Amino acid sequence: MKISMIAVLGLLLFSGCGDRTNFGKLDQSPYATKECLKELSRGADLSGPPIDKIVVYKKKRLMYTYSNGKLINKFRISLGKNCDKGNKVQAGDYRTPEGSYKIVRKKCDNRLYKSLMISYPDANDRARAAKRGVKPGGYITIHGQPKWNADGRGDNFTLSRDWTEGCMAVPNGAMDKLWHAVANGVKIDIHA
Repeated sequence: MKISMIAVLGLLLFSGCGDRTNFGKLDQSPYATKECLKELSRGADLSGPPIDKIVVYKKKRLMYTYSNGKLINKFRISLGKNCDKGNKVQAGDYRTPEGSYKIVRKKCDNRLYKSLMISYPDANDRARAAKRGVKPGGYITIHGQPKWNADGRGDNFTLSRDWTEGCMAVPNGAMDKLWHAVANGVKIDIHA
């Protein structure tokens, strides 16, 4: 009797009962990057109205994009798991950096959709880390969602949590807008 009750509870827990949101089956496969890489090689990645500035407010979990001083878009974001503990100090601290940087590279990412790499660490970040005797870390990006959320149905879940290693995660639809409007060299200001 006890075993069958546990089985029934387990079945209810893992079935679609209740108000649980169904995000579809967990997809562990990588994103296909062939078309993305082709787009980059052709220079076809820039096709939207240009964005010349990105501003991030960590406490608000918001990213704003501008063109010639005019607000273009506002996106919800997720940050590093420890972003509430302040500025990035060292590699592996799971904090999102604060400061003024630039977009330095676009990357077709098979793990987290597309990404825009920022110029962290800069000379100040490296000096601050050296003073502490640590490495500053790197490879901080603005990126899309993991493959299991490729269709965006899990955006409310992912955007209500900080889960990155220090990057800024946006919905894939927002990443597509950024991808087509942001060129290398665009300024990004990240505030507490």
